Amino acid sequence: MSLGALLFDVDGTLADTEPQGHLPAYNRAFEDFGLDWRWTPELYRRLLRVSGGRERIHHYIEQFDPSLGHHDAAIDDDAAGWVRELHQRKTHHFRSRLERGEIPLRPGVARLIAEAGDAGVPVAIVTNASRPTLEPFLAHALGPALVRHIALCVCGDEVEHKKPAPDLYREACRRLNCAPERCVTVEDSAVGVTAATGAGVASIVTVNDDTRRQRFDDAVLVLDSLGEPGRPAERLRTATDYDFDHVTLALVRAVSDAWQERSSRRG
Repeated sequence: MSLGALLFDVDGTLADTEPQGHLPAYNRAFEDFGLDWRWTPELYRRLLRVSGGRERIHHYIEQFDPSLGHHDAAIDDDAAGWVRELHQRKTHHFRSRLERGEIPLRPGVARLIAEAGDAGVPVAIVTNASRPTLEPFLAHALGPALVRHIALCVCGDEVEHKKPAPDLYREACRRLNCAPERCVTVEDSAVGVTAATGAGVASIVTVNDDTRRQRFDDAVLVLDSLGEPGRPAERLRTATDYDFDHVTLALVRAVSDAWQERSSRRG
């Protein structure tokens, strides 16, 4: 069976959105609300273990007991509503950074999406992000030339459980009408790989500064990026001896073939 679809996570995979977009957007939102919170890169790296922006804020309040200033009453009355408003403000600042072109795509992303789309391979986005957060990224970071290759997007607010649960990947396969073992995803984190593997989808990992030290035992390839011609990807771990210096559609097809053979042996 041939490659059925190429899937992509967003944050940290398509672009370094966490340090370049989300973290400064959170801190600007905290300032807007008159909070004395300031998330450092080190703290944010710890908070990224919690999936989902609103969930991350709830976790921070519960585990770190920060000063809430004059917001105590509002949180006591409707904590979920207050967190939603704070997260909406953060989304506003994230969108502004995208519109100003401050969050570029990672190496190889545009090339591989275009290569797959031109070859007729469905490309899908599978992300914990909400659709209101994703849409400005699609419009400003990917842009129309690449968005035309995207067959569908599955967002964290559209399933019951976000990654590391397999729900998002199962839903993507369902909408694509494609068997999971015929799909290959590009992820950046152990959380994403766990979700993909749980759904039966093969993973290629492109790490970043926030995820480089994580374990990726179930990934087929672990690299520092997708690479470009003349700018090779650094191989951090490979499950099979592939001959390549950057990730091409041909390599993705080879990963898919090997994954399908492995899946059939497991029955």
